[in-house]
Amino acid sequence: GFGFQGYAPICLGLEDFYIRRLYLRIQDCFGRPISSAPDAWFDVVERYSNDNNKTLKRTTKTSKCLNLGSYNYLGFAAADEYCTPRAIESLKKFAASTCSTRVDGGTTMLHTDLEECVARFVGKPAAVVFGMGYVTNSAILPILMGKGGLIISDSLNHNSIVNGARGSGATIRVFQHNTPSHLETVLREQIAEGQPRTHRPWKKIMVIVEGIYSMEGELCKLPEIVSICKKYKAYVYLDEAHSIGAVGKSGRGVCELLGVDTADVDVMMGTFTKSFGSCGGYIAGSKELVQYLKYTCPAHLYGTAISPPGAQQIISSIKVILGEDGSNRGAQKLARIRENSNFFRSELQKMGFEVLGDNDSPVMPIMLYNPAKIPAFSRECLRQKVAVVTVAFPATPLLLARARICISAAHTKEDLVKALEVISGVGDLVGIKYFPAEPNKQHQEHGTIKLE
Repeated sequence: GFGFQGYAPICLGLEDFYIRRLYLRIQDCFGRPISSAPDAWFDVVERYSNDNNKTLKRTTKTSKCLNLGSYNYLGFAAADEYCTPRAIESLKKFAASTCSTRVDGGTTMLHTDLEECVARFVGKPAAVVFGMGYVTNSAILPILMGKGGLIISDSLNHNSIVNGARGSGATIRVFQHNTPSHLETVLREQIAEGQPRTHRPWKKIMVIVEGIYSMEGELCKLPEIVSICKKYKAYVYLDEAHSIGAVGKSGRGVCELLGVDTADVDVMMGTFTKSFGSCGGYIAGSKELVQYLKYTCPAHLYGTAISPPGAQQIISSIKVILGEDGSNRGAQKLARIRENSNFFRSELQKMGFEVLGDNDSPVMPIMLYNPAKIPAFSRECLRQKVAVVTVAFPATPLLLARARICISAAHTKEDLVKALEVISGVGDLVGIKYFPAEPNKQHQEHGTIKLE
């Protein structure tokens, strides 16, 4: 690792082999700079390397690519006729930052409006918002749970949940991903066993799940999980980073989609970085919970408040989603993301790709498995003007590499057909169609896919 004479190395070399021999050679597939808003199409900055990708140099050239990587589920990431002018107005009125924490001088009218707006949208009595989505999990969990408490976490929960749980000092148990029966087994064992050594009853038990798992594109089995938690008097903490705004008839997330009463979810967490095209996160719950968090949560007490234009962007996008902007664009966006997602997923499956996830989910991982197929797939798509995100170790296990497609309401049918053509061709080239294709579904006619 790096280090000066006599000093302990500052970077441990445990994973250095991976970084040197795998990651650096395919570094050009990750962290690609863009030079436009992350709309359905965006400008990718072209780069080159003279040392086998150890260092990458930017050029002044850009290439316009179809964006299949941004979490721009509802198309609010680029200029919007309703949101953008209002965000600009708020920038003039309140400036770019409050330069203060919420409890000092950082609470503007917008922050109060936003919290009311979010609580009403997700169907909870109250909400508190934070300047960063990641911190919402990692700073809240240590406040809610502590020594003598038990956290039961889905095995594929996001890093922010893992960090928050570890930082809480509570005991952590993991249940098999999205398997309610195993959750019940773990709950029964833990309740019978009690706290380590003393075997006293747990102070409280919190079950943590996500609405849509961002690396799997899978919907949470929320109805079953909620009923098990009720049976054993455990609290439910639901992370809706990828589901809020993106699913449900009116965009209200997995509770709406799966018919779960929001009263049965004790802590509802979500981010503003996906469907709402802004930044930050929220926790919604009972008035008591939110009040308690506002008195105790370090992210609220010590973190800078969400930027005013960021807050205005969220308020405006929620108004569009709910149709309070006086148009039906919100309903159209929700219908389009669902249609786009289900169309794209079924077409990929027909071609013989292994696609993870569920219907209605805008996240669709295409399994590559072999790490060597990451650069082959990624570079060839980019060459054909389709920008895809490939996910490698350590975000997924070493041999479970995947390309993760994120569909947006901003994508047109033509965009999706183009993407399918390119991905189909690259899939043949790289050899990742792991299933037999459905016959007669794709006749290659003059290079286009005939959609029946």
